[in-house]
Amino acid sequence: MTSIGSGDGGWLRAMPAEAGRNALLSRDGHRVLSARRLSDLVQGRPPGVTGSQWTSASRASFDFVVYAADTGRPVVAVEIGPVPPAGSAEQRVERLKDAVSAAAGLPVLRIGSPTLRAVEHGRRLVEYVIDARGYAAGGTPAGATEPAPVGFRDILGRLPDGRTGPVNDLGTLTRAAAVEAYVAGRVADPIVRGLHVRWVDGPAQGWSWVQVRPDACLVEGVSVTEHRFSCGIDAARLAEDLATVAVGERLRENAVADLLPRAEWTAQIAALSQRRHELVGGFAFDHLCAD
Repeated sequence: MTSIGSGDGGWLRAMPAEAGRNALLSRDGHRVLSARRLSDLVQGRPPGVTGSQWTSASRASFDFVVYAADTGRPVVAVEIGPVPPAGSAEQRVERLKDAVSAAAGLPVLRIGSPTLRAVEHGRRLVEYVIDARGYAAGGTPAGATEPAPVGFRDILGRLPDGRTGPVNDLGTLTRAAAVEAYVAGRVADPIVRGLHVRWVDGPAQGWSWVQVRPDACLVEGVSVTEHRFSCGIDAARLAEDLATVAVGERLRENAVADLLPRAEWTAQIAALSQRRHELVGGFAFDHLCAD
């Protein structure tokens, strides 16, 4: 198969005009399309990609693609869902997609979660990332009560219950759901806890949990991988916030069957702390290592 890159040497395909008019959403100078195949984004086989790699990867798709409204060029391709098992066919396809995307210069944002899904959570996540990037670039969202430079995640404003707090905390609804579950006697503790790390040569990861019984926790973990892309906020903190969102989903659905013994979860946190030399900035959660 012959490579057929664009005349200016670029390999990314512009958004079709008709697709742009029917975008899933338009926000802050961006248009977002859903369910785009890699062949919709990359025009021809980039250098360094074999014919077999291209044939396999080009049929695979991303959940969302964010385009710049003015140029029509892809800003980032987004994928949300479970992390493929090691050695699986799904993992092989993911690696092929990464290889082709890297060769073409396509930015990719991958959210790994056993609970979060593109259909239910994707649109809100994409909007959040667009807003965070806009703020990081110099914008100031309406309703902010603190002057810059405060991070997007920590902007203070009026919360739904009337209190003042971080309006861009994705876990706000989960914290309210945990209190409701505690009042109803469905959890032993209303406090939602969390931690986050970023691996030197790997993704950012975050965990969130709530104590359902005195000896057992509902734990959710999320990974955030940024390839040639920045979310506009710390990826590790975003991972923790998304893990909190996942905890809230399970609380609202009363899906609390798969619990982790509290002592086992504490041991896992302690084991993570022993790998601090592999983490960007070390490990800042030693206080959680004692049961």
